[in-house]
Amino acid sequence: MTAAALPLHTSEDGSAPARRTRAERQEIVLDTAERLFSARSSRSVGMDELVRETGLGKMTVYRLFKSKDDLVGAYLSRKAATVLSYIDTELIRLQGDPRAALLSVVDAVERDVTRTGFRGCPFTNVSSEYDDPQHPARSAAADYKYELHMRLLGLAGELVPIGAEDLAAQVHLIIDGMYLSGGLLGPDGPASHGRQLAEKLIDTAIRDATS
Repeated sequence: MTAAALPLHTSEDGSAPARRTRAERQEIVLDTAERLFSARSSRSVGMDELVRETGLGKMTVYRLFKSKDDLVGAYLSRKAATVLSYIDTELIRLQGDPRAALLSVVDAVERDVTRTGFRGCPFTNVSSEYDDPQHPARSAAADYKYELHMRLLGLAGELVPIGAEDLAAQVHLIIDGMYLSGGLLGPDGPASHGRQLAEKLIDTAIRDATS
């Protein structure tokens, strides 16, 4: 059993073991879920296996997440928060240059789909495993897609106020296409052309708006 899996950990001054906080236990469970779900699929990982891999007690895990469905939803919600936080940081850094900010989102996707071990968009992969549109995984994935689209729409609106909806939708489709193609055909397939296509679409929209 690894140190990260132990229910107790040493306090900062090294004087005595301290009980893990609820937040720390949640992170252990979610980190374990991410590792297992990413390697296989959420449906193929049973709760008994997941509990065993966390090194925490079964009751501890179920006090944090009352069901497997809730855990899957929380896993995607945390991933969404991480991705959106990164995007927001980039938007702040590139504030005043919406073209560069919009392309930075596509660049981030390109880096993701070309990394070693990439297996497709986790929001699409996981949510597609569940038929119920009200399933926590489907809800979390839909919320993420909505939040991403709203950021794209805001940037598109700064560039071409009249055609913002069309431009945001087109860039969003490029992003979804890069994730799908990258997962199936690898980084050298059509996904490698996503950035170039996005740049052409953005520049065409700007040119049309100013002509």
